Amino acid sequence: MDFERLDIKRLIPQQEPFVMVGILHFCDEATTRTSFTIEGDNIFVDNGVFMQAGILENVAQTCAVRQGFLTINQPVRLGFIGAINDFCFSGYLPQVGDTIHTEIDVTAEIGNIIMMEAKVECRQNAIAWGKMKVALME
Repeated sequence: MDFERLDIKRLIPQQEPFVMVGILHFCDEATTRTSFTIEGDNIFVDNGVFMQAGILENVAQTCAVRQGFLTINQPVRLGFIGAINDFCFSGYLPQVGDTIHTEIDVTAEIGNIIMMEAKVECRQNAIAWGKMKVALME
C-alpha cells in the first residue's frame, strides 16, 4: 500500500490549525510511523521552536492516524490523552523547517484505551520517547 498518498486529514478528527501530523509512512496493528514538518505559523511554535506540547500532540495524533487507518470505512473517532508516563525529552526541540519522525508501538488495547510506547526523531536523533495512553470516545 502507498501510505503516503492517503489524505491524513481523512484519518484524524483534528482540523487546521491543530493538525500535527503530515504523512503516514507505515501502519499495521502494532506499529505506526508518521512525519511532520514544522511550519512557522504552527500554534505550538514559539520563537521558531516547536514546543514539547506540540511533540506530545504529534504522538497522540499519530495514534489517531493509526485508528483512522485501521477503521478507514467508519467515522473518525475522537480521542483524548489519558496519561503520559516516563516521557523524556533529549533537550533538542525542533525548529521551523525541521521534520520530525514519530513511531508508536501499541503495547495494549483494552476497551477504548490504547497504550503505546513512542519515539520521536529529528535530524536522525531521538528527541523524545516515552509512554502514552489515549482514550477513544464512542
